[in-house]
Amino acid sequence: MMKKKSISASKASLFFFLCQMISALDVPLDLSQPPTITQQSPKDYIVDPRENIVIQCEAKGKPPPSFSWTRNGTHFDIDKDELVTMKPNSGTLVINIMNGGKAEAYEGVYQCTARNERGAAISNNIVIRPSRSPLWTKEKLEPNQVREGDSLVLHCRPPVGLPPPIIFWMDNAFQRLPQSERVSQGLNGDLYFSNVQPEDTREDYICYARFNHTQTIQQKQPISVKVFSMDSLNDTIAANLSDTDIYGAKPVTERPPILLTPTGTTSNKVELRGNVLLLECIAAGLPTPVIRWIKEGGELPANRTFFENFKKTLKIIDVSEADSGNYKCIARNILGSTHHVISVTVKAAPYWITAPRNLVLSPGEDGSLICRANGNPKPSISWLSNGVPIAIAPEDPSRKVDGDTIIFSAVQERSSAVYQCNASNEYGYLLANAFVNVLAEPPRILTPANKLYQVILDSPALIDCAYFGSPKPEIEWFKGVKGSILRGNEYVFHDNGTLEIPVAQKDSSGTYTCVARNELGKIQNEVQLEVKDPTLIIKQPEYKVIQRYGHVSFECIIKHDSTLIPTVIWLKDNDELPDDERFLVGKDNLTIMNVTDKDDGTYTCIVNTTLDSVSASAVLTVVARPNPPFDLELTGQLERSIELSWIPGDENNSPITSFVIEYEDGLHEPGVWHYQTEVPGSQTTVQLKLSPYVNYSFRVIAVNEIGRSQPSEPSEQYLTKSANPDENPSNVQGIGSEPDNLVITWESLKGFQSNGPGLQYKVSWRQKDVDDEWTSVVVANVSKYIVSGTPTFVPYEIKVQALNDLGYAPEPSEVIGHSGEDLPMVAPGNVQVHVINSTLAKVHWDPVPLKSVRGHLQGYKVYYWKVQSLSRRSKRHIEKKILTFRGNKTFGMLPGLEPYSSYKLNVRVVNGKGEGPASPDKVFKTPEGVPSSPSFLKITNPTLDSLTLEWGSPTHPNGILISYILKFQPINNTHELGPLVEIRIPANESSLILKNLNYSTRYKFYFNAQTSVGSGSQITEEAVTIMDEAMASRQVDIATQGWFIGLMCAVALLILILLIVCFIRRNKGGKYPVKEKEDAHADPEIQPMKEDDGTFGEYRLFSFVSSAPF
Repeated sequence: MMKKKSISASKASLFFFLCQMISALDVPLDLSQPPTITQQSPKDYIVDPRENIVIQCEAKGKPPPSFSWTRNGTHFDIDKDELVTMKPNSGTLVINIMNGGKAEAYEGVYQCTARNERGAAISNNIVIRPSRSPLWTKEKLEPNQVREGDSLVLHCRPPVGLPPPIIFWMDNAFQRLPQSERVSQGLNGDLYFSNVQPEDTREDYICYARFNHTQTIQQKQPISVKVFSMDSLNDTIAANLSDTDIYGAKPVTERPPILLTPTGTTSNKVELRGNVLLLECIAAGLPTPVIRWIKEGGELPANRTFFENFKKTLKIIDVSEADSGNYKCIARNILGSTHHVISVTVKAAPYWITAPRNLVLSPGEDGSLICRANGNPKPSISWLSNGVPIAIAPEDPSRKVDGDTIIFSAVQERSSAVYQCNASNEYGYLLANAFVNVLAEPPRILTPANKLYQVILDSPALIDCAYFGSPKPEIEWFKGVKGSILRGNEYVFHDNGTLEIPVAQKDSSGTYTCVARNELGKIQNEVQLEVKDPTLIIKQPEYKVIQRYGHVSFECIIKHDSTLIPTVIWLKDNDELPDDERFLVGKDNLTIMNVTDKDDGTYTCIVNTTLDSVSASAVLTVVARPNPPFDLELTGQLERSIELSWIPGDENNSPITSFVIEYEDGLHEPGVWHYQTEVPGSQTTVQLKLSPYVNYSFRVIAVNEIGRSQPSEPSEQYLTKSANPDENPSNVQGIGSEPDNLVITWESLKGFQSNGPGLQYKVSWRQKDVDDEWTSVVVANVSKYIVSGTPTFVPYEIKVQALNDLGYAPEPSEVIGHSGEDLPMVAPGNVQVHVINSTLAKVHWDPVPLKSVRGHLQGYKVYYWKVQSLSRRSKRHIEKKILTFRGNKTFGMLPGLEPYSSYKLNVRVVNGKGEGPASPDKVFKTPEGVPSSPSFLKITNPTLDSLTLEWGSPTHPNGILISYILKFQPINNTHELGPLVEIRIPANESSLILKNLNYSTRYKFYFNAQTSVGSGSQITEEAVTIMDEAMASRQVDIATQGWFIGLMCAVALLILILLIVCFIRRNKGGKYPVKEKEDAHADPEIQPMKEDDGTFGEYRLFSFVSSAPF
């Protein structure tokens, strides 16, 4: 997009340059020159007969020209006609029709002549014709009675007007009649029916003719059309028609195409070069024929070919001789085809190859006027001098006519004249004026001095030097005040004096001097060129997909020359943004709030400066859930299936992926919709399976990536016939709720599964593995039946069968159930405990006999609890823990036990009813473990060489404590650890004084307890012995001495002075010896240390000592 804009800007610049080249040939108006026609009326000038006639003729020249007119080849004396005036200082005629004149009286061919002492220029022949809008002639229009399917042509035949009128068909209500492939208007204005239908019957087919020049509309009398179908003909009409017309006729039958226009198989068409070629074919037939166009032996011209009027009209714009040839239209329907060939010949009125151009010569110079034109047929060339055929014009010895060229040799001032070239053939003419002006003038530069030109980097720069002189001056260009003459491939020098720099760069900016010289003198002019940075869009808007009612933002971040002021414009679909407060235009973005479907489109950011323009576009696609489907239709109704079809709603820019079909059972569950099936989004019909005895309604929901549409309107209802049930209840179970019953349950059939009225269930049961007969009972539409008096926990075979008023469902399958459970009778035996470690034990037991379980064995539960800790005799609350082991398992692990403790446990069997009796309690003990960490460690009473330690015993000894272990080691000022010392302390101790420690030293202590099993986790602490008081005093004295403070201040001042000196020398660019350079850039890692520099070392020592803890 940006590149395209840049190219357009370049084309505009070149166009402007060409205009400059043309204007450079103009003679300054202060110099003598022959007349030049500057404005005239068109050759074929149709005027409004109600308004004044204005025939334009304007010209320039020095001295100012005088004007005269001819009418129909003879002098037109305007002074003798009071209705005709000529505008002051102009040749334009005004014919005052509004004061009683008649336009028809002034029809004719007019020509204007502008004349001064140096020659005469003439205008084109201007044909004046008043427009005409005559009324329709009176005619009697018979009603058109036509059979359905026949073709029909309603003729318009408008009155001949000037210019021809525009034709259209309307009804009495001034509404345009609808047109289609079947009914359309031809180029001649007639209304063509390929075949008529009953809806074509009406009495107000009216043809209108609009005459644009007079702004009038003429109306033809209404035409009546009556379409008869064979089925609707009544006896009255039949009596008025012959047997051949009616009784021999067949019902509406299909017919192959025939052409209504043009007639025959071939025709010819002549069109002029540059015009629009219109070819037409309209066919009758049933079904309505389709028209196709081809060019025999070639292709239809791309980009210039258009089809109109439902492809019945072929339109080719800007035709040329290459478009001549045979064009075939083919009309086709299912019964056949027909065709017509139109032979097109493209002729050409004269057109210029080289039009003569004004010629400025100095006395004694040579020159020529060239007049070359083409056309079909080839035009003839004739010359005039000052409006007179050159053959009878006054002789000029410097002039020689050679066909389409006049050659001038050694001209003199009397050779000045205006020459006319006329190129004509049977289709028109061209007339061009070109003067020869003989002048002797020194150079003059017409471009203003010091004019400023501004261009964009890497674009062409065109610097003007518009000049005039006779003889023609030579032009030279210089850059800068004292620069050399410009030459080379990087410059282009144009004939009109313009200097072109094809690709301007930053160094192209500056002053340029143009020098013009001829034999009569020399002149120069300076102009300025500035090259600016291009405007760029560095962050372009990007393609966005947004859901309806969301917010979206397009970015357009630009970079531009600092001296140019950009303006940013946003467009939507190449038009202004809607006047809507939802559109928020920011500095570098466009935000759209609450996006709607109408916001869909292309958004363009256009950045304009005075020198360039760039743009970038992005597409916004607004998506939403699809619109609901509509027009649901049920077809192919059968007892167990039906076909549903629908029309999809708008997909809202997100393709429909699937359709969900739901149904409602109006008989059993009105108002409740159930899922039926889902089909792909490309499918709009589906075959649905149905159940008997259901009053179906269907609806369809469309689904896309955004979501589900609203449901469609329900379809019509369809009630299926009753039938036996197809299926039996599901999820049949037999589970006793009491030890002496069996509860049989099932999931009832849904309403549509009943297949008919009177739904019931036949419930049957018998004890398994016993040779019993089935016991059955028929129950109403329920979902449970209780069998009483059963043995405890006995297996039963069970089945449930559905039935309705029409019969039974298929034989159901059998399921196994059990009567009710009772509590287990026996406890597990032979319970054994194996202690694995101080926190884990394994328990074993023998399983109970299955008969004693009296129900479904669910597992075993182990109850265990801590009786007491063996290391402490204190009583505690007994908290029982339970572990459940599923199934017929006979062992389990007991985790999380406490070391050195006494435990009890028992085991119970579990069924669906509950737990059985507990086994006898089993006692076991856990061995000792390692203790927990001491409860606390405190370090008090620090002295120069001792510290006092106090501690608490472990919260969980987990055995009998045998000792405490103390480890400690010093820590120096760099946090390095010294040698580790270990001390064993009796278990009954709770404090210790450590002596013979170093003064002012930090120690780290590690402390834990031990049982016979091992050491427990440790706790750590740190403490510091105090420092010697005398040393601390000395350190404080040094830090507070005045001499030391003064020394520090002096050092700081010296460093500040050195920094200032270095800064001054660097800013002045001062030089320094090579030795100083080497010292300054030497590697700091190999620099020798200066032994005399003890100041900072002492300061560091002071800092270290002063920060040491007391």
